[in-house]
Amino acid sequence: MDLNRFKPMDSTRVLFCVFNILAQILAEQEVENLSGLSTSPDKDIFVVRENGTTCLMAEFAVRIVVPFDVLALNGIDLITEQAQITLPRGAEIQGKCGSTEAELQISWINDAYTFRLFFIKEAHNVSKGQDVFWKINKIQFVYDTNEPSHFINAVNPGKHTASSHHLSALVTPGGRSYECQAQQTLSLISSDHHKGVTISMSEVRIQPFDIKSDFMFSEAYKCITDQREQLEEMLPLILGIILALIIVITLAVYHIHQKMTANQVQLPRDRSQYKNM
Repeated sequence: MDLNRFKPMDSTRVLFCVFNILAQILAEQEVENLSGLSTSPDKDIFVVRENGTTCLMAEFAVRIVVPFDVLALNGIDLITEQAQITLPRGAEIQGKCGSTEAELQISWINDAYTFRLFFIKEAHNVSKGQDVFWKINKIQFVYDTNEPSHFINAVNPGKHTASSHHLSALVTPGGRSYECQAQQTLSLISSDHHKGVTISMSEVRIQPFDIKSDFMFSEAYKCITDQREQLEEMLPLILGIILALIIVITLAVYHIHQKMTANQVQLPRDRSQYKNM
């Protein structure tokens, strides 16, 4: 068998592998935790960049409530405690960007905790013109009840995963960022005896797709709660303007009426005075 005929093919394969590795290196994503720049002590800022360009940005404050079992004082019964968990400033992040799918992963305390957000972009009513939007379609929180700063004397400690089911959250028109200052609460189901884990997010600004400028969010799409609160804040001003307009119009009508009345000729009431007219 002539082995020389395989050399060109082997060289081609080697070159292909080299180019593939180079392409992966060039497309490798950078992640940055910019929480230190936040003016709010509870809000974190995360950025994922690909090929030197920002492809995912997220700002939010998160509080996670995790129930866990501990032994009662009698050493027999179980009682449920609640761990209150927030994201630390020094959390490690990873991210994935894509044209229709994206992911943000945040880990801390040696991977004792991992918080994941999964995003998807969809298009509906294509025949009538594309109605493109993105949303969070899954949230996952992995936690270890061996971690002593939040879980004290947990029964049967170990790692558990809490996940959302059939989630459709933060639905936002394509090309825009989502903004919501109000608190939003989401429920996850844990692998620890199906306990309910609560995720509370506030001061949210997220955009996982179609970022046009580096480190800059696109036009914001505000949540219904924020829109309602903004309207409530503006309502007294609107009512004040309407009341002022009513007063101005009333005064103007009264002034015109007085002017027209003054210009009218006063007819004498006594008929004998008609001779002198």
